[in-house]
Amino acid sequence: MTKNTTINLRVNAEVKEQAGEILSSLGLTLSEAFNLLLHQIRIVRGLPFEIKQKLPIELNDGHGSYICEYGHVHDYSKLDLNIAENEDELEGPFNTFDEFMTSLNSDSDGS
Repeated sequence: MTKNTTINLRVNAEVKEQAGEILSSLGLTLSEAFNLLLHQIRIVRGLPFEIKQKLPIELNDGHGSYICEYGHVHDYSKLDLNIAENEDELEGPFNTFDEFMTSLNSDSDGS
C-alpha cells in the first residue's frame, strides 16, 4: 500500500485560483497536478520543463547590441561604419543597424 504525506505550500492566491481553473478544465485537481509534477521530476531527474531567461537581452555595451529571441548575438560594436568608398555617401550617425543598412543600400544620388 502506498503511503501518502501532506505538503503545505505558500503560493500567490491569484495564481492558485487561475491555475486551479485551468487544471479543473483538464479534469485535474491542484493536488493531482502537483503529484504529476513530482513524478515527472523523479522520472526526468530534474524539472520537466526548461527555465529560460526572457529574450532579447541587452548587452549594455553602449552600442545597442543584444541577444535576440533566437539566441543570436547582434553585436553592433563590431560594425565598421566607414566601409563606404566615399564617407559622404553615408548619412550617419546611425541610431540603429536598420538605419545604417538603409543608408548603405541607398543610391549615391540620395534616393
